[in-house]
Amino acid sequence: MQRYNILWADDEIDLLKPHIIFLNNKGYDVTPVPSGADALEKCNEEKYDIVFLDENMPGMTGLETLSQIKAIKPNLPVIMITKSEEEHIMEEAIGSKIADYLIKPLNPNQILLSIKKILDNKRLVTEKTNIGYQQDFRNLSMAYNDRIGHEEWAEIYKKLVYWELEIDNTENKSMKDIIDMQKSEANKNFADFVIDNYESWLNDANSSKPVLSHQIMKKKVFPLLEKEQPLFFILIDNLRYDQWKVLESTINTYFNVDEEINYYSILPTTTAYARNAIFSGLLPSEIEKKFPQYWVSDEEEEGKNNFEEELLKAQLVRNKLDIKSSYNKIINISHGKSLLDNINNLMNNKLNVIVYNFVDMLSHARTDMAMVRELAPDESAYRSLTNSWFQHSPLLEALRRIAEKKGRVIITTDHGTIRVKKPFKIIGDKSTNTNLRYKQGKNLGFDEKDVYVCRKPERMFLPKRNVSTAYVFTIEDYFFAYPNNYNYYVNYYKDTFQHGGVSLEEMIIPFITLSPK
Repeated sequence: MQRYNILWADDEIDLLKPHIIFLNNKGYDVTPVPSGADALEKCNEEKYDIVFLDENMPGMTGLETLSQIKAIKPNLPVIMITKSEEEHIMEEAIGSKIADYLIKPLNPNQILLSIKKILDNKRLVTEKTNIGYQQDFRNLSMAYNDRIGHEEWAEIYKKLVYWELEIDNTENKSMKDIIDMQKSEANKNFADFVIDNYESWLNDANSSKPVLSHQIMKKKVFPLLEKEQPLFFILIDNLRYDQWKVLESTINTYFNVDEEINYYSILPTTTAYARNAIFSGLLPSEIEKKFPQYWVSDEEEEGKNNFEEELLKAQLVRNKLDIKSSYNKIINISHGKSLLDNINNLMNNKLNVIVYNFVDMLSHARTDMAMVRELAPDESAYRSLTNSWFQHSPLLEALRRIAEKKGRVIITTDHGTIRVKKPFKIIGDKSTNTNLRYKQGKNLGFDEKDVYVCRKPERMFLPKRNVSTAYVFTIEDYFFAYPNNYNYYVNYYKDTFQHGGVSLEEMIIPFITLSPK
């Protein structure tokens, strides 16, 4: 076991000998010094893992010593020790980035706990996490191998994400391969569940079904408009549940999480279908029939989401909601800054819809740009990149200002993405769409194993271009590849984040209701 070096500065250091002996017996080497000046000299000469610093020393005070130690060794953990409980001393020490704060008289176990919290934290967290996951592994496996419903599947996905994030924070990530394998197995079973139930969710009024994309506004958003404060509905395109969880701690600074649920995206899990369903309150074939001027087919070059505001207004009218509302789509930083400048005006509206496109652009950039692939080679790095963007984005500043003005917020998305790994051969003609996770067209050629095939699009409320149109959805982590240039195609798209098919990551969607603190 590694022995750590501790520097302890106190003008009454001789009285602390019992504590030093206690720490020696626990495996720590302690260097005692009687003053701040001596502590500084030792810091310049030797390497220490942690410093204990008495606050009230003659000559150079503990706070003055702390400031100088941080100037030369900014990452060296310092524990401040004091007889005083005065608030201003605590605040100054905390502001100087101390690692902990202990008050005399000292208790040996209190000292030991503080050291372990700082020096052994990662090892202890790793051990506890690995044991916890190993205990839960069997429970999760048994759960998703049973016949369960949509609510249980959402809970399983949340639990898998919980362990994925916990393992991500461990020292050596030794359980990563196991959680990846378990997620893969869960996705296989989830695909079977969706294939067995999806059509009945859309067609059978009596089936047990989740809230779906086209129902989310009416069931979860419109009821909140009865309250006085303005409501901001923020849709971050492509935001997976695990990405929400890494943003949550920052957002918690300004908002309370009133409700965290998961709804299900419709198929295909793409912007054109799922997001249009959200804003219209209709399924894709219903949009095409009711608003043909707003529905753009897969074969057309025109943008598929250019009419979200019009579809939203139509849904508000259909639900007899005569309210002031706004719609803003943010696709670059200048749009984000313009939104910031307009927050005061938006507070006069009952409903403000904001679509943020960054995460979607990130997933496409990761596919197309080698540099972004290097920055985000896996889910952990992808989450980190999303969080880094958020910390420096106009969206975070907008949320701060909304919280200050006591606005309420919903954060959600239209679909998630999955990192694809396994190619699936398919043959189609020139009119077949280009998406890697679903195909629609006539005379599609493929092996029917390991895909979800829909030969009657009307049963899934999907537009039908001609009599023989079929939809084919990938499941698990497959992606479609054409036989032509097969190896190049596979190498280019393997390990990219895609959406459109059936997976936990794409279909089970975070829906978060926030109120200002």
